[in-house]
Amino acid sequence: MYPTLSTARTQQNLIQTQRSNNDCYRIFNLLTSTELLDKVEEQLPEHRERLFPPTETLAMFITQALSADRSCQNIVNQAAMQRLISGLSFCSTHTGGYCRARARLPLSMIKNISQHVSELIHDLTPDLWQWKGRDVQLVDGTTVTMPDTANNQKAYPQQRGQKPGLGFPICRIVGITSLSSGALLNAAVGRFNGKGGDEQTLLRSLQDTFKKGDVVLGDAFFATYFFITAMQAKGVDILLEQHGARRRSTDFRCGKKLGQRDHLITITKPKNKPYWMTDAAYQAAPDSTIIRECKVGGKVLVTTMTCSKEVRKDELKSLYKQRWSVELDIRHIKDTMGMNILSCKTAQMALKEIWVYLLAYNLVRLMMVQAALVAGITPRQISFKHCLQLWLASLYKFSVFDDAKVYAFLILIAQQRVGNRPGRIEPRAVKRRPKAFPLLTKPRALARENVRLYGHPKKLK
Repeated sequence: MYPTLSTARTQQNLIQTQRSNNDCYRIFNLLTSTELLDKVEEQLPEHRERLFPPTETLAMFITQALSADRSCQNIVNQAAMQRLISGLSFCSTHTGGYCRARARLPLSMIKNISQHVSELIHDLTPDLWQWKGRDVQLVDGTTVTMPDTANNQKAYPQQRGQKPGLGFPICRIVGITSLSSGALLNAAVGRFNGKGGDEQTLLRSLQDTFKKGDVVLGDAFFATYFFITAMQAKGVDILLEQHGARRRSTDFRCGKKLGQRDHLITITKPKNKPYWMTDAAYQAAPDSTIIRECKVGGKVLVTTMTCSKEVRKDELKSLYKQRWSVELDIRHIKDTMGMNILSCKTAQMALKEIWVYLLAYNLVRLMMVQAALVAGITPRQISFKHCLQLWLASLYKFSVFDDAKVYAFLILIAQQRVGNRPGRIEPRAVKRRPKAFPLLTKPRALARENVRLYGHPKKLK
């Protein structure tokens, strides 16, 4: 019998322990496995054979991101000890060489490998996992913060409502994941504030990711006229929640009735050209288009799947409920893997760090898909956290796994299933109280001077 984890708290404690014991050489062996070696070699920049070549540096970067101690010193110490144990030449534990090697890694290399892994996952995905024989892509956005340095603040300014010295640089990320496999297909990163930093703008930069026949699932932020018509032109269907401003004026007595609170309507092109759109693109956009609106579960949904015989209203409701999967994907990346707060102190390195997390996420998803195929289930039934724990706890190098060990490893991944709890409601509140210290309300240098003059303030009761 295999031990099971009884509580979510136990799982969280275990994964933190495994993250702190991670080994960069196991990730190096995965990056140089048969499936990925050709692509990795293709993406390598011109380089001399140094102590930290690009592939090994990338493996160390991934390990650093997934470790509880994300310092450069910790990962260099790991590499030094591994060389010592393996009988290789002695190396320094100073971090300068690794930091310079990490800075030389091309961002395009990390992104292309991540997208190649997602293509491998797509090739492994059977038609049985699709919705009505179609790929469903989930779209959503989130934010992450990074260290409060001048370089980060310049590229990704903090929120406007915060005083200088009291906030943290923040960036917005919009990603596209697969409903069937959970793989991250593509992502865009931008500023949190100002023009060009909103989710619609970032999504426009990703529109080439969608292929003819896909179905795009998203929330009300993306229910805009030009996104809908752009998807129609590509042969892509959408299923989105109606934008709040339009939902209040939705009248199911109008248009062509398909059923109870289900109709077809014609929407027209906005009279005012958006600031981001060229005159030629605005003129080329259709003057009107037909969409379907239906009300299910208290929500008004918008879709371009207009035939009620091919796609029933209850099928749209069931499909839209699965949009919640993208929220879980974001939680896995930010909380389970630790991307919520970045550690790099320059904007260029912070962007690489984001893509390192996304690459690691796709590597975990690749293992989950392989395990699901072995067990005859779907990847969404497998615990992401459990798979990550097994990966980090592995004592063997992936390149020397024989077929029997690979099969056993995949069976272990497939053992822990996630619960199916439709309609679950939980309060957005925490039970454990934070430490009884007041919030920092002035720049740290000024706060330190006040401590020198007046002592520490009393703890909150």
